Amino acid sequence: QVQLVESGGGLMQAGGSLRLSCTSSRTLRSYAMAWFRQAPGKEREFIAAIAGSTGGTLYGHSMKDRFTIARDNAKNTAYLQINNLKFEDSAVYYCAAGADVVGAEDRYPYWGPGTQVTVSS
Repeated sequence: QVQLVESGGGLMQAGGSLRLSCTSSRTLRSYAMAWFRQAPGKEREFIAAIAGSTGGTLYGHSMKDRFTIARDNAKNTAYLQINNLKFEDSAVYYCAAGADVVGAEDRYPYWGPGTQVTVSS
């Protein structure tokens, strides 16, 4: 069982930057890590994923411009950098772990509880 915990969310101003973290007490080296978000009344949306050892990345549609996924296997942590925050970035952000770098949420068996990001204009 892989337990994940997100951190770094909060109330932010539009135009600013934010780095979310996702940590685990277990090694994440063998897992692909992904970030999703869900805004009120909307479906969960894929942002990005990163491979465990190669560091290869996959981004969701229109996500590559302002979002950057990274990981530090020595710290069992994955990161999501968000630049030029916009009001529409307000959502609960989730990290997930799975076997493959894909955008489908049902391919990730392990999820964190999420962290709220609220962007004020």
